[in-house]
Amino acid sequence: MHSTSVLILVGVLGMTLGAFLAFLAVRGRTSVERSEELEQKLREANNKLEDFQLQVNDHFDQTSQLVHNLTESYKEVHEYLSNSALRLSSQDIGRQMLKAGSGQLKDNDQQLQDIEPPRDWAPKEPGAKGTLAEDYGLEKETHESS
Repeated sequence: MHSTSVLILVGVLGMTLGAFLAFLAVRGRTSVERSEELEQKLREANNKLEDFQLQVNDHFDQTSQLVHNLTESYKEVHEYLSNSALRLSSQDIGRQMLKAGSGQLKDNDQQLQDIEPPRDWAPKEPGAKGTLAEDYGLEKETHESS
């Protein structure tokens, strides 16, 4: 009836088809598992990013509050010193301290603008070369031609 070679061929084809279907099933399942794993990693990365952003916001909020506190402390110290200067020193010094706190001391600003830095490169005598001149300090050598 059936020859042995046909039976063996059908058996080999059946095993090959079964192995191929098993491969596809395992491959499909691993790709689903892989995508689920990637989704989980993405969720974890997003959670870490959100936590980091919250930490950064908290950091800047606290820094802002600390700078505000520092400014208020500076104002309190300045007011204390101004009031002490009014009580303990002459009225002129006290008024100057009060004006300095409000930024009204324009006389000192004008005086600072009028000050010029020293000019070391300027000539010591009128008409002489300054120290930044290329030939400053060099004497010309005279060569006699024979």
